[in-house]
Amino acid sequence: MRHHIHLFTPIKMVQHSLAFITPLMKMAATKEKNNVAIIFGVTGLVGRELAKKLLSESWKVFGIARTNQETQPNILSSPNYNFISCDLLNPLETQKKLSSLQDVTHAFWVTWASQYPLDTQESCDQNKAMMSNALDSLLTNAKNLKHFSLQTGTKHYVSLQAPFDEQKKLYYYNEEFPRISRSSNFYYALEDLLVEKLNGKVYWSVHRPGLILGNSIRSFYNFMGSLCVYGSICKHLNTPFVFGGTKKCWEEPYIDGSDARLVADQHIWSATKSAIVSNNGQAFNSINGPSFTWKEIWPIVGKKLGVIVPQEMFVENFWYSKAMIEKQQVWQEIVEENGLVQTKIENLASWEFLDALFRFPIKLMGSRDKVDDLGFGARYRTLNSILYWIDCMRDEKVIP
Repeated sequence: MRHHIHLFTPIKMVQHSLAFITPLMKMAATKEKNNVAIIFGVTGLVGRELAKKLLSESWKVFGIARTNQETQPNILSSPNYNFISCDLLNPLETQKKLSSLQDVTHAFWVTWASQYPLDTQESCDQNKAMMSNALDSLLTNAKNLKHFSLQTGTKHYVSLQAPFDEQKKLYYYNEEFPRISRSSNFYYALEDLLVEKLNGKVYWSVHRPGLILGNSIRSFYNFMGSLCVYGSICKHLNTPFVFGGTKKCWEEPYIDGSDARLVADQHIWSATKSAIVSNNGQAFNSINGPSFTWKEIWPIVGKKLGVIVPQEMFVENFWYSKAMIEKQQVWQEIVEENGLVQTKIENLASWEFLDALFRFPIKLMGSRDKVDDLGFGARYRTLNSILYWIDCMRDEKVIP
């Protein structure tokens, strides 16, 4: 039987209901105000989105990064936001700068040390040392810490070390896939460190995005920065906007897009939803959802960037690291002519990254089944994500 509230419900009943609901609302508001986040890697692609979203929900936020604050300070302009420049590889500096942050309730780790090549022992050691320094300070001083959210990536499922099984039948990696035994993947080292340091006393989760789509001038592997700088140079020099890579990467779904907004939302979702938090040490793929091919979206992106899109867009022997070499002065001209934020080409673009991405020897596609079943509903079409972030970068005067 369906129950309906009569239009003429007595006023006293309504007042009684409001009297009951109001304290709950006040409790929820108080709980929200007491949330204090520390974001390690706040100037990165996901770090910036995390800070913006948490600040919009009345959290107090401490943003940590090794470099100085970004050149667009108004993006995170809020009385609840505090930026701290800190070299996390320096244990004494880390302890000194983080020791006063005693009211932190949630930590988000969205940074990594990129000095050494991936899948090397040196990379493992450096990233482990950086997180260990941060944890030592947090666990000593932040007695109200409830949750630690770690970001790694879907590279958790593959090794970058040859030989590659290029003939392997495509399957979608789920969170229960075993680690690669022959891989020196620093993601594994960080997960193991959390198990050791948190020791069941603080809940934690790990998030594995694919190709992150966002806006930052402080990120090492910045796809949107690389794509947009390449497009801007093509437009400036009146040269064709071509795709250089393998035919398989061009024609077939090869990697998942991960909108920085979605990744940030998933971090917050897992850190604050009680049903998720109680499942300690859970891993979640953090991907847009629908698959895509570069072949289908390339001409639309080219049109958005205002470049010449040739009929033959795929050029197998085109290498970005060769074609874009010594283009620093061209980019400087673009910046000056368009009144853009002062950046060097290396602040935004990595040509070796584009070459590697478009020539990756194996497919890297993830499953969303786990987060979908748990009720995380955010999804994006990767093309729409790319178009959205182009607009954002233009609005912030990062690209013309």
